[in-house]
Amino acid sequence: MHVEWISETGSTNTELVRRASADNLPRLSALATTNQTAGRGRLGRTWVAPEGTTLAVSIFVRASDGLGWLPLLAGLAMTRAVRSLLPGQLVTLKWPNDVLVDGLKVSGLLGELVPSGGAVMGAGLNLTMTEEQLPVPTATSLTLHGAEPDALLDRALAEYLAAFEALWGEFEDSGFDAGAGAYADADADASAYVAPGLRASVSDACDTLGRDVRVGLPDGSTAEGMAEAIDEHGRLVVRHATGHLVVSAGDVTHVRYG
Repeated sequence: MHVEWISETGSTNTELVRRASADNLPRLSALATTNQTAGRGRLGRTWVAPEGTTLAVSIFVRASDGLGWLPLLAGLAMTRAVRSLLPGQLVTLKWPNDVLVDGLKVSGLLGELVPSGGAVMGAGLNLTMTEEQLPVPTATSLTLHGAEPDALLDRALAEYLAAFEALWGEFEDSGFDAGAGAYADADADASAYVAPGLRASVSDACDTLGRDVRVGLPDGSTAEGMAEAIDEHGRLVVRHATGHLVVSAGDVTHVRYG
């Protein structure tokens, strides 16, 4: 993977989309900073943080297949990266691509298609933010959960990029079949099976499944029900009072009662 570090940018996503549209970037290219001045979250939300306290990293993927699974793949990669930095703690994926530590958001991701082909997947990871610096009470940072601050930025970036590249490589090797498992080599028999498919891996990491959820849909309506599964296209299947709702885009809230 080609990786570039920049001291400051408005948005790593915006800049990488611009570069990917104008230049012949390598098929996997990353742009990262700890000083993003005009970051964007999902549903048009702004995303800003004190300089040096968060990692903003965007990855460009030059591909025509498999892009529908890219947000979930990136979310799984970040989940694995955070688990490596906070061993023994409860780190889960919230559909489609928020990463939680003990139910608190430590990372969010945002994907954008590139007009010339491919997509950019941006991630923000709270590294050293204090409680006073957090934007909302439901957020957290790595150091608030005990991560060692020494070289935390380098370790976090390296773990995320390595996890992303490995997952994307496995997904490519499967022919972009999210249901297919990974094998040691193309001629291996069943005894050489080494990893579940992307859909199974995402489902295993996803704490949304089995929970009561409230879904804010793009048309402004809401629906509540039990999140039952992630389907073959990466969509969330929610069982509600009158049947099943298949959600491809929406703002999902884990509902807590009592």
